[in-house]
Amino acid sequence: MTVRLGNGIGWRPEIADAVERMPRIDWVEVVAENVCPGHLSESLVRLRGRGVTVVPHGVSLGIGGAERPDEGRLAALAERAVALRSPLVTEHIAFVRAGGALTASPRIEAGHLLPVPRTRDALDVLCENVRIAQEALPVPLALENIAALIAWPGEEMSEGQFLYELADRTGVRLLIDVANLHTNHVNRGEDPAKALAELPLEAIAYVHVAGGFERDGVWHDSHAHPVPEPVLEILTDLASRVSPPGVLLERDENFPEAEVMERELAAIRRAVESGAARRDAEQAAPGDARSEEPGEVPATEAARQRLALAQTAVLSALVAGTPVPEGFDRVRMGVQARALAAKRADVVAKVAPELPVILGNGYRRAFLSYAQAQPMTGGYRQDAMGFVEELLLAGRPEDTRTRRELREWWLERSGPRPRSGRPAVRLVRATRRVLLRR
Repeated sequence: MTVRLGNGIGWRPEIADAVERMPRIDWVEVVAENVCPGHLSESLVRLRGRGVTVVPHGVSLGIGGAERPDEGRLAALAERAVALRSPLVTEHIAFVRAGGALTASPRIEAGHLLPVPRTRDALDVLCENVRIAQEALPVPLALENIAALIAWPGEEMSEGQFLYELADRTGVRLLIDVANLHTNHVNRGEDPAKALAELPLEAIAYVHVAGGFERDGVWHDSHAHPVPEPVLEILTDLASRVSPPGVLLERDENFPEAEVMERELAAIRRAVESGAARRDAEQAAPGDARSEEPGEVPATEAARQRLALAQTAVLSALVAGTPVPEGFDRVRMGVQARALAAKRADVVAKVAPELPVILGNGYRRAFLSYAQAQPMTGGYRQDAMGFVEELLLAGRPEDTRTRRELREWWLERSGPRPRSGRPAVRLVRATRRVLLRR
């Protein structure tokens, strides 16, 4: 059953107060990994108490990867859905890690959503992964189309065809991001109208709208800029074909004043209303009928292994400096690699805000140098620890005081528990440091 969500906005701690004061907000979406089920934000509790629906939106499952979905990550999504009393949970059609047992190579992390190839192998694997996830979750799952800087060579389907078959075979709902359709139009020459025409419109759970910017012919889906007119036009086109159950404004950084966001929300409502008026005025031809029962085409282990090898080669080229696989645009791969490294530096700075303070202006240059030689193999906190350890082992930075602060930071976090602040323990540590220097 389709849940009518209405008008929504992405809830973030930085704009929590503003969101609570906004009129005509029916629902909010939260990043699932940022929610602690046992300690919900008071803002979310208040919103939920007023009848505002809260939907957890995951970013790290990697359901488009070659391996089966991680049971722990699925359990965490399920726990958040229960804690928030959500009618559904959402994730992305993407892979975020590669390597591991299927390739007999170390596992590496992208720290970002990367596109799956639109091939039969990838679709078979994705469908099986979706069924595994659906069985583990207490509420329906919806999956989002992602923005991409790179395109896989030899793809066998368009985006619309790929999404249609995915929904047809699994019954999964779709989260359609119209900003991502615009991104793929600029970066990959794909026609948003064609994608919308091929979609199973009845499978849409809700719609994302967001801003970005263009640089050197590449559109960056930043979620930190105003929603551009072309994205609103795609939203109008979608609304002329179907009444979207929900539409949500995403903003992750560079938050403007509440009045600016409210104007964007108003523009989104006008785009939907314009599409609805066009839909009422036209007699659209009925779309192709979908089968009532999901198809049963299981993924084979051979398909998983082929996909694993392909994804590992691509991710290794992006984060470990290995050769770019044949058929990929080397320039675009370079742009993507730099974007991944920059995002990695930004997120580590948020996870460990002391590091940019300790290292000052040298933080970013030092981290990007580290990232070129060291792929991420775990989470961002582990990445921060690895970065500092690498600096210290190399005797950097050269300034003794800065290096001492960095060492203290690392020691404070590298043990099984925080170091004691008791005066006696601190004295022992100081004495040991003096003796070690002799």
